Parts: sequence; C-alpha cells; structure tokens
Amino acid sequence: MTLTLFPLRLLVATFMMLLAWPIVLVASLGSAEQEPTQPPALWRRVVDFLLRAILRTMWFAGGFHRVIVKGRQALPTEAAILTLAPHSSYFDAIPITMTMSSIVMKAESRDIPIWGTLMQHIRPLLVSRSDKDSRRKTVEEIKRRAQSNGKWPQIMIFPEGTCTNRTCLITFKPGAFIPGVPVQPVVLRYPNKLDTITWTWQGPGALKILWLTLCQFHNQVEIEFLPVYSPSEAEKKDPVLYASNVRRVMAAALGVPVTDYTYEDCQLALAEGQLRLPADTCLLEFARLVRGLGLKPEKLEQDLDRYAESAKTRRGEKIRLAEFAAFLQAPASAAVEDLFSLFDESGGGKMDLREYVVALSVVCRPSQTLDTMQLAFKMYGSEEDGSIDEDALSSILKTALGVAELTVTDLFRAIDQEEKEKITFADFNRLAETSPNFAEEYLYPSQTRPDSPGQPPPAPAPNGFCVDFSPKSSDAGEKPFHKKLD
Repeated sequence: MTLTLFPLRLLVATFMMLLAWPIVLVASLGSAEQEPTQPPALWRRVVDFLLRAILRTMWFAGGFHRVIVKGRQALPTEAAILTLAPHSSYFDAIPITMTMSSIVMKAESRDIPIWGTLMQHIRPLLVSRSDKDSRRKTVEEIKRRAQSNGKWPQIMIFPEGTCTNRTCLITFKPGAFIPGVPVQPVVLRYPNKLDTITWTWQGPGALKILWLTLCQFHNQVEIEFLPVYSPSEAEKKDPVLYASNVRRVMAAALGVPVTDYTYEDCQLALAEGQLRLPADTCLLEFARLVRGLGLKPEKLEQDLDRYAESAKTRRGEKIRLAEFAAFLQAPASAAVEDLFSLFDESGGGKMDLREYVVALSVVCRPSQTLDTMQLAFKMYGSEEDGSIDEDALSSILKTALGVAELTVTDLFRAIDQEEKEKITFADFNRLAETSPNFAEEYLYPSQTRPDSPGQPPPAPAPNGFCVDFSPKSSDAGEKPFHKKLD
C-alpha cells in the first residue's frame, strides 16, 4: 500500500486542498469578526457547498468512503454550541468540514499554509499563548456568539482539551458551558478493526498516523448527534456541574467510563523534570483536590513565594484543619479535609504547611525540579546558612514525589562530601549539574523510573494517553479516601 495506494491518496488529498484554497482565500477577505448576515448571502452558501463537496472528496480519497451520521444536527437557534468527544485525532476535523462550524483554535494555526486559510473561512475563535487575557477574551466571545440567537455559525468544541485513546472520557473543561445555553453533545466513533487513527501522548506520531491511515483500504467513522441538552438553573450557575453532567450523557452513549483526570494531570505525570513522578504518587490526587477547591495552578504559581514565606515563619510548627482552611481562604469542607489528610501522615490531626507548598510547586511547574528544591530549601533551611539535614531532605523529596517512604541516605552522602551532616541548596545544585540523573542513581530507581531494569514495565495502554489514566482509575474520588501513608 505504501508503494501504490498511499502516494495516490496523498496526491488526490493534496490536490483537493489546493483546489479549495483559492476559493476560501477570496471568500475570507474582510474582517472575520464582522457579524454574519442572516440569512447568509447567496455567495456564502455557494462557497460553503463547494467547500463541503471538495473536502468530502478529500476525505473519500483518504479512505473514509462512508461517513455514518446518526441523529439530527440541531439548528443554531436550538443549540449554539456542539460538544464533541472523545477527541483522539486530527481526523476529528471530519465533522468540522461537514458542518462548517466554528472552532476554538490556537492563533498560531492561522499561519499554517493552506490549512490555516481553510480554517479562517469558518470564523474560528482564536486563542493566543502570548496574550495573558486571551482565554478570558475567548470565553467572552463564546458567550457573545452563543447568545446571538443563531446569527453566528455553531461553535464546535472538544471539551476534553486534548487527545485521548477513546477508552474513557476525561474531565471536560468548562469553557463550552459557561454561557449557560443549551448544547448538543456529539460523539465520535472509529470502529476500525485496526486503529490507525489515535494520536496521543504515546504511540505513533502525526506523520506515521497519516501514513498508516492512508495505507488502510477503508476507514470507518461514525458521528452521532445526541439530543440537545438544556441546562437546569443549577447547571447554569455552575459550569463545572453542567460539564460533568453532559460528559456522563456522552459516556453513556459511547459505553465508556469517565475519569476525573485532566489534560494537566497527564502533563504532570509525564513531565520531564529530574524528579519524575513514580507510578504510586499521590500528587495526581493532590492536583485533583486542588482543582476541586476551585484553585487553579496557573494562578497559584504567582503566589508560591508568598506561600513559602508564610510557611517558613512557622518553622515547622504543625497546624490543624481550621488553620489550613483559613490559609486556603476556603470554608471547611470534605474536599479541604481530603486535602489536609494527604499531609496528616500520623493521623494526629496536624500537618506541616511546608509540605503543602512543596507539593503545590511541583503541580504548578512539574518540569522545574530545581525551582521547587530552591523554594523548599528556603522554607526548611536554617536561619544561619539555609542548610538542611537528612531528615529535612527526606521530607522534601517524599512530598515532591508524592510517596510515603523514601530512602535518601545515599543521596545525602553524595551531596555532603565534607561530612558536615548538613547541605545547602548550592551543594544540591552542584550534584544536580554533575549528575543530572541523580534520582535514578541515588533514590529508588525501581519506583522512580517505571521502565528501569529489574522492574516489569507497566501494562501498555492501547496507543497511549497514559497508563495512570486507564479506565481502571475512573472511580477516583468515589472510593473512601486513602491517606498519603497508605
């Protein structure tokens, strides 16, 4: 197929995109932010018809000979927002080209040759990484379009925010549900015998996925439009509740479980820092509880130094639940109790606030190991020279890795070459520079690196996402809470 079908399909698909490009280029002249006329102008309807035909031919040439559509797509006046799941591949663009719905995409995508111009025609909502207010502006624009009574094209959103392997639905981001308007859930299925579609954290890359899919003679895709979901008054006031309930409806239609893990959790689990998280870390649970309290790591990162200074002044004096809730500026609740119990190892009803700050630093910046360690040394270090002993290093690293037991004696001795029984951050930094893999060398490698010799590798997830995010973990938060010591 690589020598026969693949080059032919690639040629035809490329030709179709080149054929569509000049049509879209002319049609997209002018401001994309200008409110569309109702009903659409004749030329706009003609362009949409031609584009649908050309792009459908492109998908046909790629092996998607039949696109099965179930249910009825709601009118823009019935549901201004379409929520699609599961999101597992760039082939999920098929329903976008069939419906000509607007999408939320990165502003940088406009610069992609040809494809960026094609996407510009559907009046996308652009998110800029360089603009700190971009996310807020995007939410406001979603609200404006969703409440326009059908003047704007429907907005198609993948609420998972990342690609998964379709074995479960991860936490939906609330952006699509903040406007509080009815949405139409849309589920995608690729019932191919051989999965060449899934493009996730692990497994084949983008080009290999394209090659494998074009080599497969027939590719199947099913698009099912579920009934419009109208939010209750409680859901209108709580987008997270709204998103969770819609997710359960879609999971039931797909016949898959749900899991409370998110895109950010996978970033945390796969972060490339010097202290990679072990399989049994409790920091994923910590991150989930922090989110459950409405605390966003991206905002908390700005206050880490202030939190560290507050924790330092206590000099290791442990606090009770009421003091911890006051520190979080949150009312005492079951979620706060669960978060507190992660650090109450002895069960005595007290915790060290410094451990919370260390864990928070890891969650906020998972790849910046040295920044977290420097922050920890500031809190645990002596007033004279900022040095710490072996017990303090053990406490820091146990918290940074989210484990209950850890032997740091070998690491401490490697740092403390002068045998002063104490080390500074400068000493730690020197070892980190000379031995970048110090965790594998001096800590317990069999737990720090899942693929280390001597330990059987974890069961592989089908083409990725992350073993820690398998459906077996989908009942997170439903079982009785286990403390860090367990």
